[in-house]
Amino acid sequence: MIEQVEACAAVGEQFGQRVTFDARSIRDFATVSGDFNPLHHDEAFARRSAFGTLIASGTHVSALMMGLTATHFSQRCAPLGLEFTLRFVRAVLAGTTLDLRWTLTSLTPKASLCGDLARLEGRARDESGVVYVESDAVLLLRPLGHP
Repeated sequence: MIEQVEACAAVGEQFGQRVTFDARSIRDFATVSGDFNPLHHDEAFARRSAFGTLIASGTHVSALMMGLTATHFSQRCAPLGLEFTLRFVRAVLAGTTLDLRWTLTSLTPKASLCGDLARLEGRARDESGVVYVESDAVLLLRPLGHP
């Protein structure tokens, strides 16, 4: 059983996606997630802030990063997120495009959980390489069809 899991992931593999945080997506996500901070909704308010424009909520960026792990691994195995640690380095201003990227750093067989513990490092960077979010994650990877 664990052999099937090891085949679905490899230490060193990377995956990611580019995302543009435009004003509409910032407002829409903040509304759906129940975050009514005016920095995510009110352009006049945001212009007067230290940021000068709308900013994405931390939950917006983190949800996309966490979702990316599930989407990537669910194509080959049954992933279950166990732990995510995020550090917000800088605000994501409206109009910013980020590369959300994860690297699988280790796989440890965990027979008691019928799978492998996958440790990942994640970063959200702009095209100049400036880091906006740093993250570490632990996922349980099980064979497809595992209950």
